[in-house]
Order: sequence, then structure tokens, then C-alpha cells
Amino acid sequence: MKIDLHIHSKNGSDGRWSLEKIFAEANRRNIDVISITDHDSIYSQDEAKALAAEYGIRYLTGVELNVTLTHPAYKDGKGVSLDFLGYGYDANYKPLVKKLHAVREFRQKRAEKILENINREFRKENLREFTSRDMEEIRASVDGSFGRPHIADYMIKKGIVSGRQEAFGKYLVKCDVPKMPMSLEEASGLIRGAGGKLVLAHPGDPNGTSLVSFTSSIEEQLRIIKEVMIHFIDGIECWHHRHDRVTRESYLSFARREGLIVTGGSDCHQQPVIMGTVDVPEYVAQQFGL
Repeated sequence: MKIDLHIHSKNGSDGRWSLEKIFAEANRRNIDVISITDHDSIYSQDEAKALAAEYGIRYLTGVELNVTLTHPAYKDGKGVSLDFLGYGYDANYKPLVKKLHAVREFRQKRAEKILENINREFRKENLREFTSRDMEEIRASVDGSFGRPHIADYMIKKGIVSGRQEAFGKYLVKCDVPKMPMSLEEASGLIRGAGGKLVLAHPGDPNGTSLVSFTSSIEEQLRIIKEVMIHFIDGIECWHHRHDRVTRESYLSFARREGLIVTGGSDCHQQPVIMGTVDVPEYVAQQFGL
């Protein structure tokens, strides 16, 4: 059985492919169980379910929520951005729908402020500033939640930068604006209230939004989960394309000791297309009755 419970789409967030293309490729790759986990967006879930049924692929509702977490022993108590995966929830649960609608609106306003900050940098470099027309073009390219990757892609299209790495390194990091804050307690309440399970995403990812932002020590990462997360989460994403064997096994052992479910997926944004390449065991799907 081939399982991938962490895939992003163009319809809902910052994936490069539409749902139609993702499911056609998943079918070609013989993926049996799949979840679309767009960032702070559940608007594509009904379409994903329909496509899964069309291709005979088992489907689990998914979403990736960004949470601000603090720990008094790290970062002088300042918040760190972490991602949590929600699975098996009711996509029509009103409090969840309402919250993510607010997040979506906030993302639009945040994008406008980021463009204002980029224009400040452009003025220093004597470059043409972004206008309302540029914002309209970027918006037109977004099917789901508006984020910095969409601005990066537009900068590439206009020849301002050569790739996303340059866009972030030169502009989008220094011009960033804080996201709408969501606490772990709130995220847990929303997903569990909708009948779902909340899972800590890619906790040991050295290059992403992870507990590595607090500390590179896996032992300390596990202690953080035990001290400030354990009551709000149901599981941990152990299999991820940037988790090495030691990281994966450490988190698996911890999850077993604490009675947590375990999940895995490629975190595929179609750049490159890596869905179905992470070897996730069959019992992961069985935890959800799939």
C-alpha cells in the first residue's frame, strides 16, 4: 500500500499543480491513500474527495495549520512558528470554517503590507515599484490561501529574481509581516471539535517550520512536546522527506511511549514532484480506518 498524507495543491495553497493534475499523477503512481493538506485552507476538500472517488483512491480530509508556540526556556520566551496537520475532520464544522475564512482575509491584507515593504527595497535599488495592477495579477494566480510563495513566483515571472530562493533571500524574509496568530490550544480545539486529529508536522525538519527553530537536539525537541504540547496533539508526523533515520526512529519511539498516532507524507508542493516517494507503512492508514 502506498500512502501520502501530506500534499499541497494550487487550489488551496502554494502547490504548483491543480487537484485534477495531482490526482491523475497519484493514480499513475499507484498511491492508495492520500490527503490534501493545504495551508490554513479547507476549501478544496470537497473537490479532493470527489476526485479521490473518481480514481478509486482512499481519501482523508486534511489541512496544515500554522501555530505560534512559545516555551519559556527557549528564544527568550518569544513565539516560534510551527505547523500542525489536521486529519479526518468535518470540513463543514462552522467554527473551523469561520476561523479559516478570517485567516484567508488576513493573508490578503498581509500580502499588501509585504508588497509595501518590497517597494521600500525597490526604491533603494531604483527598481519599478509594484502597483495595484501587480497585486491584482498576483491575486489572479491564487486559487487558495495567499502566501509569500505566490509573490515570489510573480517576481520570478517579472524577471526580478531567478528563483524562489533568491526572492526569499533578497526580499521576502526582510519584508515579511507577521501572520495572523493561532495558538496550539485554539488549533487543537478547532480540529478536535470538528471530529479530527491534530498532528505535529515535520518536527525535525532542519530546513523548515519545525522544532529545530527551538533547538537542534532531538532530546530537547521531545522534551518540548512533552512539556507544552502533549495535551493538545493526537499524533506526530514521523515520515517526512527531510527526516533522516535517527529523527524518524526517535519520534516513532516517543509516539509509541506517549500513545500518539503517527503519520507520514512527502510534503509535496510539486517542486519537484515527490508525492508517494516517502515509504509510509500500511498501519498509518489503518489508524484512520482506511
